[in-house]
Amino acid sequence: MEYIIGIAILIVSAILYLKLATKYNIVDNPNFRSSHTIPTIRGGGILFLIAILGFFIASGFQYPYFIIGTIIIAALSFIDDILTLSAKIRLPFQFIAVGLLLIQVGLFSWPLYVAILVAIIAVGFINIYNFMDGINGITGLYSLVVLAGFFALNSINQQVDTNLIVYVLLSIVVFGYYNFRKKARMFAGDVGSISVAMVILFLVLTFIINLKAPVVLLLIAVYGIDSGLTILYRIYLKEHIMEPHRHHIYQKLVDVWKWSHLKVSYVYSFIQVIISSIVILSFKLPFSAQLLISVGVLILMSVGYMLVFKKMKLKLQ
Repeated sequence: MEYIIGIAILIVSAILYLKLATKYNIVDNPNFRSSHTIPTIRGGGILFLIAILGFFIASGFQYPYFIIGTIIIAALSFIDDILTLSAKIRLPFQFIAVGLLLIQVGLFSWPLYVAILVAIIAVGFINIYNFMDGINGITGLYSLVVLAGFFALNSINQQVDTNLIVYVLLSIVVFGYYNFRKKARMFAGDVGSISVAMVILFLVLTFIINLKAPVVLLLIAVYGIDSGLTILYRIYLKEHIMEPHRHHIYQKLVDVWKWSHLKVSYVYSFIQVIISSIVILSFKLPFSAQLLISVGVLILMSVGYMLVFKKMKLKLQ
């Protein structure tokens, strides 16, 4: 009954948001960097934040620092969806939000330099997750797979309240009705991609710290490899890595190989399902074995990335 009520609230919220966004012109108009061709409602990922707030209330206000941090960064991201804010404004609030999350997972009991390093990587992660949200379906489908992996992991060795994962999964399903289609009716926007990135970041850190299982990082390996190697390529090109671009493999699959948005999204998600299965089977192995598996998977994926990238460059010549 709790989940049915939750779905009902999310459906009503989606309908209301579509009406309000249309009225106030919260619309993503296509430009030369866009993968879409028609104006589309932006900020539909506010459903993810509603789900997080719903969990917070229903759970008796669990994880307050993490939730407050998520509200702060989500609110700023929604404003950015409407007005477009500079990085100078966004970054301080992102560090505040991440700092609250790190307090929640107990990282500040570690040496300060560790907390600072993790904070920098964490802010990079939420921005990377946002940069990957560029075609229909990719943020929703990929997040669905990642959270399903954490749900399975949590079912075997519970580290967080399962409802946190379930509530966000439900919001992705409702959002997907409007987004997992050839011509999306709404995009997640920064508010969506960054909100779900905060949830995934919270889960990653919680499981790694509590289980001492580095292989958990592979639950976000597909996005990690595409983003990480693309950043290195942009540095090689001497481009500003914070500026919009179209160098990601998922973008090139659409632009060069002419794959549909949903096909690319399904392929990315399917690869992550395979890798997530490896995580589920190996997270109880000795630390050294997990490191070996993690490095092996990342090397294999990096080689795959470079082979695909090379084929695309040859096609463009």
